[in-house]
Amino acid sequence: MQNYRVVSAAIIIVIGIISSGCISTAPLSAPAIPPPAQSPDQTTPSSTPGTLTVRVDSLAPGSELPDACTCKGASESPEVSWDGIPAGTKSLVLILDDPDAAKGIFTHWIVFNIPPGPGSLAPAQPRAKVLSNGAQQGDTSDGSRGYYPPCPPIGTTHRFVFRLYAADMLITQPTADRNSIEWALTGHTIEETVFTTTFTR
Repeated sequence: MQNYRVVSAAIIIVIGIISSGCISTAPLSAPAIPPPAQSPDQTTPSSTPGTLTVRVDSLAPGSELPDACTCKGASESPEVSWDGIPAGTKSLVLILDDPDAAKGIFTHWIVFNIPPGPGSLAPAQPRAKVLSNGAQQGDTSDGSRGYYPPCPPIGTTHRFVFRLYAADMLITQPTADRNSIEWALTGHTIEETVFTTTFTR
């Protein structure tokens, strides 16, 4: 009988609590947590950084080299400029190729250890080993140093591709032909870009 009275009393207390509204059956929601404040050095970039770009004279990509830069004219090197140098670049390398040559790719020009940063090579560069900006010139496919003017067979059109490489080191090869430069760039190229021209003879 005593146990019955205890249970009855407990039931009465619970009913009283529920009726007084002390217990809510509505689901609880977690308070909103504001996003962490962004520190000054964690700001989101407002634009994409510029990528490596190379240009030849005032030509549009795919257009024809002027006669002055070929065997039909003065055989002078064109003006070449660049910008958008990626971070970590220690030197730039410029290579001019003819991929349509009859015996395979013919390299017309190699300039390496170009100082990093936006800049240009003026037209009519000499065939010196070291240029005025400190860059060095390598050997073409015919073994000569400096710029070798495009001169495809009469009646043909060839592509002449200017390739610019951003490298994470200076190149110290004892010989600077195409094979040795490619070997030096292996694993050390940060970014590469091309500018394709043509020439019909």
